[in-house]
Amino acid sequence: MLFGTSSTVGKSNSSFSDNKFRRVVFFSNCKINIGLYITGKRQDGYHNLETIFFPVPVYDVLELHAADQTDITILGQSIPGAKAENIILKAWQLLKNDFPALPNVHFYLLKNIPTGAGLGAGSANGAFALIALNKKFQLNLNTEKLLAYALALGSDCPFFILNQPCFASGRGEVLELVDIDLSAYKLVIVNPGVHVSTPWAFSQIQARIPAIQLKQTISRPVATWKECIKNDFEEAVIKAHPELAALKQNLYQQGADFAIMSGSGSTFFALFRKEVEINFSFPDHYFVKTVSLSLK
Repeated sequence: MLFGTSSTVGKSNSSFSDNKFRRVVFFSNCKINIGLYITGKRQDGYHNLETIFFPVPVYDVLELHAADQTDITILGQSIPGAKAENIILKAWQLLKNDFPALPNVHFYLLKNIPTGAGLGAGSANGAFALIALNKKFQLNLNTEKLLAYALALGSDCPFFILNQPCFASGRGEVLELVDIDLSAYKLVIVNPGVHVSTPWAFSQIQARIPAIQLKQTISRPVATWKECIKNDFEEAVIKAHPELAALKQNLYQQGADFAIMSGSGSTFFALFRKEVEINFSFPDHYFVKTVSLSLK
């Protein structure tokens, strides 16, 4: 039975001590961007940015089975695009190129997190596929090597190798661990199901250097963040989708200390003090999750 109990299931994603192929399960979390500034256009076509990546305990489920041919079955929410272009299969192929003996694997992905939502779920799936294959088949890749493979998959992927709060710069791959204590807060994630094209979003903004670097502003009290932490994509996305302004206003009306769009949207998240009672009435098709934040 898929996604059931087995001796190798657990969020700890522990190492394996034998080479016998058994069904294994990994839990692939998402992230939020606490602020996002696009600081310049690069010669390689990418953009330089500054952001804080923060891991969020909302999960997709990735399961590996022995197979005669490498393939993937996607359950839950759909993923646009051809199956052959799935980042999980790309992660397997990336390792297969360097480790020809890597066995075929059938991946099963239970997709709980919305795609194209600014939560990095696709990037996380690719990164966790690398982690899973490395551990299951004892490839002995250290963190530095996993980070290099992850960057080959996408700019956000290296973060999920570390999976700790990070200040990110460059195209998102230059990572510096930061200490952020949000244990007094609960996090509310709201995705309205509005698709935002990332290339379009980049075309709508002017690169700028923030007056104060995010590494400094996050040291201030969370209740002051709304005055000094911004997402460069947010204004253009709200202009194109005015209903998102009401979504953000609703979060503040409910008592949020801080609310902002994540990534290039359209997900918004808000930080509420744990003692604050909230009662949302979002439309049924909205994806809404409330989680506690104990990470530092």
